[in-house]
Amino acid sequence: MIPGQILKALSVYFGDHRQTDFNLLSAKPLGGGSINTVFQIRTSAGTFCLKYNRSDAFPKMFETEARGLKLLASAATIRVPEPVYVDSLQDYSFVLLEYIDAAPMIKGFFGDFGRSLARLHRSCNELYGLDYNNYMGSLLQNNCYHSRWVEFFVEERIDKQVKLALKNGLLDASTEKLFEKLYVTLDEILPEEPPCLVHGDLWSGNFIVSEEGKACLIDPAVYYGNREVDLAMSTLFGGFSPEFYSSYNEEYPLTKGWKERLEIYNLYPLLIHLNLFGNSYLGSILSVLGRF
Repeated sequence: MIPGQILKALSVYFGDHRQTDFNLLSAKPLGGGSINTVFQIRTSAGTFCLKYNRSDAFPKMFETEARGLKLLASAATIRVPEPVYVDSLQDYSFVLLEYIDAAPMIKGFFGDFGRSLARLHRSCNELYGLDYNNYMGSLLQNNCYHSRWVEFFVEERIDKQVKLALKNGLLDASTEKLFEKLYVTLDEILPEEPPCLVHGDLWSGNFIVSEEGKACLIDPAVYYGNREVDLAMSTLFGGFSPEFYSSYNEEYPLTKGWKERLEIYNLYPLLIHLNLFGNSYLGSILSVLGRF
């Protein structure tokens, strides 16, 4: 079930770095992911989450995922699974993660979640972006540094996806002009705040409930950006509890008008979905463009 190449690499790693034997006892497929193969594995060295794919499928995807989890962990505000080991072999690449045992939510779960995310967003940087590129879903996410948020958002987020959609025949020139019309208005619409550490892909499928009954973030697409992108993404597929947003705002008040800006920020994940899954997302994109 698990490729022998990966099991051999894990055995060597645990022998050399943990001074313990590694024997696979059982493997159970885990749902929720459409990009990689994911298993819970019980072994003589413990229970882990194993994610793998062909080594040529998405170069450095697991490496950047592990780096993103470590960056989130360094803020010490919200739980993430610990990356144990990441490697790229001849045929496969993989990441071995701490396995988080799910438990019932604590009372006030979403209030605690909102406050924890707000504290995460206090982790700031001098520039918008990151010192390496990573992935949003299975698409490369460019993180070139910029000193201004609007420039970063347009050049590294929206316009790259617009160009890809044009190349793939999913957008036409008239829609590109609507985006260009939007770009020139963004200086007046989007506030300049300190570049803060964001999860980058914060929807309901990218958090789980930890053993303590609190939120644990998974599958990051991290960078330093405007914190409103995380709030926006959380609303895209139904939204979180109202308690999440109210507690966030109490912990780290948002700039006036934040709710009206969420649609603009969600153009990025909508374009990602357009490029990955086709034109069923075009109507939502045009609807947003029509309001701005």
